[in-house]
Amino acid sequence: MRRANASTKSSVTAPTRSITADITSTLPHNGWTPVNSRVSRVHPKIGVPNSAVVWDPMTANDHVRWQSRPTLQRPVIIAAFQGWNDAADGASMAVRTLIDAWQAQPLAEIDPEDFTDFASIRPSVRLRGSNQRDIVWPKVSMWHASTPGSDVILLLGPEPSLRWRLFTEQVLSVAVQYDASMVLTLGALIADVAHSQSTRIMGTSSDDTMIERFDLQKPQYEGPTGIIGVVNDACIQSSIPAVSLWATVPAYASQIPSPKAANALIQRAGEIIGTPPPLGALHNDVVEYDEQIQEMIDDDDDLAEYVRRLEELGDDAYNPNQLEFEFEESEEDDGSSLVDEVEQFLRDQDGN
Repeated sequence: MRRANASTKSSVTAPTRSITADITSTLPHNGWTPVNSRVSRVHPKIGVPNSAVVWDPMTANDHVRWQSRPTLQRPVIIAAFQGWNDAADGASMAVRTLIDAWQAQPLAEIDPEDFTDFASIRPSVRLRGSNQRDIVWPKVSMWHASTPGSDVILLLGPEPSLRWRLFTEQVLSVAVQYDASMVLTLGALIADVAHSQSTRIMGTSSDDTMIERFDLQKPQYEGPTGIIGVVNDACIQSSIPAVSLWATVPAYASQIPSPKAANALIQRAGEIIGTPPPLGALHNDVVEYDEQIQEMIDDDDDLAEYVRRLEELGDDAYNPNQLEFEFEESEEDDGSSLVDEVEQFLRDQDGN
């Protein structure tokens, strides 16, 4: 499987809780270690033999900058990160659409200073008025909203460049303070699928209750992971239910933002949290997306043939239990050259 290749209610203090861990090993669990020596705390399930340690979420969010403190009832956290986990902007577009459709209000930001390589993810300059310039820093932000099915916290921003474990502590501290019922991460990946077919959504969880309730799969993927994998693992270690949804994006259209992938993620997320998904919000974008890709295909006979072959393979090429895409072995071109042609087409379009 190929992963994505990145080319605000009342002013009431949020509920808190402490977690007491029963530790049976001197080794750090799954790589988690205390990261702030100023505070006597460790991550849940980390400590020394025969000891009970309390992880205080109020001291774990040193980098969270609160903008409001609403009262929320066991919210679902829906998170997406731009970058490696976000092929064709499918996941980030989904969360951005939910923020707008649900009229979500600012909750908090995670200070980017310790987590971002600003030489790779650069801040932007924006003009305000005739002579005022503002620096806009890339950061992970959170919003809150109430839907018919559940209160939600929406999290969106760039995948951190540095100190992933410390960053993940910030996310989990918010989940613990608000007694989150679930952390739902969204992602999008590149796959050999046709744009003309329905977007496939793969749902995974390591929680047996979640798997049975929402018809999910146990994760089978092995290999490099993004921040989504780290957040999900931390949720498991902290006994917070976690579900991950992935949308497939056609390899030959991976440079085009995909509202189809975003819509599919929105629909499945709505089913899981029990609220009507705002599918109409992206209707016009989906139409334009299909038209743009069809124009690209009409101008390239080889690409048209490649798409036709993908359409013929259909579901036979997809193994949901393995969470990967398998294809018949062939000595023919695997389509990588076609992807190069598509990228050149997009560059030419930008130049016009």
